Amino acid sequence: MNRPEREAAVRQIMERAVPRVPPELHADVVRRGSRMLRQRTLARRLAWLLLLAAVVAFAAWAAVAQPWVEPPSETTPPLTGW
Repeated sequence: MNRPEREAAVRQIMERAVPRVPPELHADVVRRGSRMLRQRTLARRLAWLLLLAAVVAFAAWAAVAQPWVEPPSETTPPLTGW
């Protein structure tokens, strides 16, 4: 197909009557879409809440354990010269 034939085919497709959607199908799709949107919003909020809880738990652990501080020595140096 050359360009004019393709353009004619596209015009013919675009000039066809727009297919109609049954009303019961439209209502069902809207209902499902809103339900999916609510579920997605809930999942996103739960993920943020889980992330916040993890950050708080890590901060509490770090404040108590203080992993940046060197642990005390378990052995004492030998005593010589008494």
